[in-house]
Amino acid sequence: MTADLQPIATAVQRVQSVLGRRPEKGLHDDAAATARWQGGVRMVTSHADGTQVVTDMPAELGGTGDQATPGWLFRASLASCAATCILLAAATEGLALGALDVSVGSRSDTRGLLGMSDEAGRPVSAGPVELHIHVRIDAPGVAADRLRALVEGAMLCSPVPTVVQQATPLPLRLDIAGA
Repeated sequence: MTADLQPIATAVQRVQSVLGRRPEKGLHDDAAATARWQGGVRMVTSHADGTQVVTDMPAELGGTGDQATPGWLFRASLASCAATCILLAAATEGLALGALDVSVGSRSDTRGLLGMSDEAGRPVSAGPVELHIHVRIDAPGVAADRLRALVEGAMLCSPVPTVVQQATPLPLRLDIAGA
């Protein structure tokens, strides 16, 4: 599917022009995601605009297994963000894409989620022990080296993969009801 990316390129150029003149406009607070417990291990996460995403856990962990898990949404966020930034870069360079697929996989140890230790008594990490991203891209008539450079450059500008690679600090603020 080759699509006209010119409207996207025009939008990106417009934003780049504004930020070139007024760089302070680039720094902004992002919309918060608020998760509320719905019973069991089901959560409904909401955006200020009313968008909601429901998560649950597999039956083995007390859930129904009928919704995506938070871990899957994390991988989906990585894949979607990377794909979006690759598309923005392609549009900016005037490339016509024939296909773009981004897949993110991981390997995790459930013991970390449950606060367990390994055989040596060390706490098991709750996060994935391995993450990998696979990009499949096609742009008819464009050299493989140019596409590789485009993808690698886009990954450096992709916010969600960048937060993983740079391990952005995550301070905890805790409010305890009745305290």
